[in-house]
Amino acid sequence: MGEVQTVGHSEVFHKLSGTCHTDVEPVGRWFRAWWYHHQRNGALSGEGLSVAESGSQSDEEVECSTVEIEDDVEYLRSLDPKEWKDQDHYAVLGLKKVRIIATEDDIKRAYRQKVLRHHPDKRKAAGEEVRADDDYFTCITKAYETLSVASKRRAYDSVDSEFDDDVPSSNAANKSRFFEVFSPVIAANARWSVRSNVPLLGDVNSSRDHVENFYDFWYNFESWREFSYLDEEEKDKGQDREERRWIEKQNKAERARRKKEEMSRLRSLVDAAYACDPRILRFKEEDKQKKLDDKKAKQDAVRARKEEEERKRREEEENKLRIKRQAEEAARARQNAAKREKENAKRALKREREQLHKYGKQFNYFTGVVPPTASAAASPTTTAQDEAELVKRMADLDRLCELLTTDELDKLNKKMAVVSLDCVDEGRTLFDEAVDELNRRIDEEKQQHLGGGLAPGGSAASSGGGGVNSGSKKKGGSNQWSPEELNLLIKAVNLFPAGTNQRWEVVANFINQHHGGNRAAKEVLAQAKELQSGDFSRSALKEAANKAAYNKFEKESKAGPAASEESIPSERYETPAEQLGINLTPWTADEQRLLEQALKTYPASLSDRWERIAEAIPNRSKKECMKRYKELVELVRAKKSAQAAVAPPKK
Repeated sequence: MGEVQTVGHSEVFHKLSGTCHTDVEPVGRWFRAWWYHHQRNGALSGEGLSVAESGSQSDEEVECSTVEIEDDVEYLRSLDPKEWKDQDHYAVLGLKKVRIIATEDDIKRAYRQKVLRHHPDKRKAAGEEVRADDDYFTCITKAYETLSVASKRRAYDSVDSEFDDDVPSSNAANKSRFFEVFSPVIAANARWSVRSNVPLLGDVNSSRDHVENFYDFWYNFESWREFSYLDEEEKDKGQDREERRWIEKQNKAERARRKKEEMSRLRSLVDAAYACDPRILRFKEEDKQKKLDDKKAKQDAVRARKEEEERKRREEEENKLRIKRQAEEAARARQNAAKREKENAKRALKREREQLHKYGKQFNYFTGVVPPTASAAASPTTTAQDEAELVKRMADLDRLCELLTTDELDKLNKKMAVVSLDCVDEGRTLFDEAVDELNRRIDEEKQQHLGGGLAPGGSAASSGGGGVNSGSKKKGGSNQWSPEELNLLIKAVNLFPAGTNQRWEVVANFINQHHGGNRAAKEVLAQAKELQSGDFSRSALKEAANKAAYNKFEKESKAGPAASEESIPSERYETPAEQLGINLTPWTADEQRLLEQALKTYPASLSDRWERIAEAIPNRSKKECMKRYKELVELVRAKKSAQAAVAPPKK
């Protein structure tokens, strides 16, 4: 065999055994036993290792060719015999490279060589000065005494200065180089195992059984490492038995502490390896996926069973509901067709109204005056009479748009379309004819409503049409409903919604308090139903509202000349409904909330209270805010009064 210089036991084991085992190999004292048997051309029992060398070589030839013994004279001369316990015994004997895997024969052979070379007598004979009480040969003797005894050698090997106790951390760098970082550390710490067949880390392709066996072994690792070599005081130096007992007690406590730290270090090593092991992560993902697959399979089975049951039930229901569904689809189709037809009619009506308004603007609302865009001459000074005429024409245009049907508007627009902008009189004639026709029809309707009149004695005529008050004539006696009462009825119905206790008695009481009449609940209910089913746009109430609006405007027009002629007329005109107190732009919930908050924020002591309140509510003026506040106060008072009148007296 050639010269072998070993750095670790695994390299020597693989070279000499000719095997390529990477998972299980002998370590510690079992490796030394294997080495001993192998030197004698034997095999380690239980390992199945073949004999590495065969032939008739003697033991001396094997010993001389196995381990190289170094002789560092400078190192030996630097030793202090008094500090022999701190020296490297393997380096003293020349076995620094072999260390823990050196056999007893290697130690004996190295000692014999050191004695032959460095014995004091031999050095004196060579002329070297030797001090009797301070010579390094004492260090050689101490090294042999320590390594030749098994218990002392184990104690020294446990604290070998060449062994690295560091544990790799579980950071990202070590995770990416897991096998390169942890494999040598695991192999080096395997020497401390009490049990043989220590499983090593393996590689990325190792099976699950190998990985689980590896971590099971290392989490239950039994170490033979002990720390008696580091005892601060020797037991034999005690002067009496008590002192020796005390020294032994202190040494045992210190050994136990170091043993605990060693086991903690090994546990940290295994934990770090487990945390960084990519195989563990892969196994966990596989287990998680398997668990999810099993769960999904169970859920799929349950779902399949439920789906089958649901399918059968659904088939039965579908057979029962098929006829009903067909009927519903037919009814829905009819409803959709009717809805589309209604929407088309609305769009057509809106389109015709917009077109008529467009013609009204083009012909200056049919006042007979040429529009400014059609004539380059300067327009004459506007008078109050012209303004009154313009307002009347605008009101008539609104009435036409509101009361004419889609076909009637279409015919009128077609007639207007053929009239050029220069023919102002022709457009005015067409407009006047349409207004006259509308007024004639309204007069006929009034005659139909009022044709029966009142019979002598105040009783209603038995014959006659319907109209706004027809319901009250039939059910409520001879008293007709005035516009004021109708306004109060509309306001009371909105004030006392459905669900109010004794609603119609409360509504009747509200009307009687504010108008002074004597309306019964049944009469109020009948009139409310009549208003709900009647055509309010063609009723006498609408006519009264329009007439009141015209009278108000006429009064304002008469007072116009007294004002400055440079004053600009308002662009906004109140509609007849607004003049009667009917608000066409009702207050929304957000506006109501803002009003209430502003009333709380700005007290009545402020001089500009209502200006600030109006600023806090977008799209509302000071006048509208004050009017809304008065309405709310009036409604609250009326509601309390009406409810108090209907409520039963307290005992």
